[in-house]
Amino acid sequence: MKKNILIIGGSYGIGLEVAKDLSAKHNIIVASRTNENLSNLDVHYVQFDVLQDHISDADIPDEIHGLVYCPGSINLRPFKGLKPSIFENDFQLNVMGAIRVIQALLPRFKSEGSIVLYSTVAVKIGMPFHASVATAKGALEGLAKSLAAELAPKIRVNVIAPSITQTPLANRFLNNELKIEKSAQRHPLKRIGKAQDIAYFTSFLLSDHSSWMTGQIIGLDGGISSLNTH
Repeated sequence: MKKNILIIGGSYGIGLEVAKDLSAKHNIIVASRTNENLSNLDVHYVQFDVLQDHISDADIPDEIHGLVYCPGSINLRPFKGLKPSIFENDFQLNVMGAIRVIQALLPRFKSEGSIVLYSTVAVKIGMPFHASVATAKGALEGLAKSLAAELAPKIRVNVIAPSITQTPLANRFLNNELKIEKSAQRHPLKRIGKAQDIAYFTSFLLSDHSSWMTGQIIGLDGGISSLNTH
């Protein structure tokens, strides 16, 4: 069965890789601020800014079967330098944006469906300078578990919690070979994540192969959250 899958923020990074992986098999709608990188893909593009627009106004199908919420932020700095406004902005983008989108789209899940959200390994293990993003993503994990319980058995809700991944969002932390190598060595698998790593597991969570999985926070992180190899 061809599914209608909506990707919020799918013009680059993980969202783009999800679109690439699924566009030949399903009807993919990408709602994002730009259509950069989408010209060669068989997807339907909707201009959408999660902080300003209402998804219900967008040109999307009456029925959807999958939703992927990609917008996120990485504000890494000492806690003493994080103004409350930064926490508020991160919360708006990571949590309130997801809430508004999911609430608007719930009536369009007319049959069984799957929602995929993204967190960070820093929620589980605690990392310095991650206070703002970990606060927001921790709230997102709580939202996901609550929704998974409330929306079962019709809609499954799962979260992928990666470690640092080679995406445009993380470019400033991985902009030379030394930074990449130092980050890779912190992980038991001795490499950083690729957007495709996260995208392939996203595709699994959207598929019927994961039909017995909901309410899970999956650490897709090169082993850093659960293994100590030093």
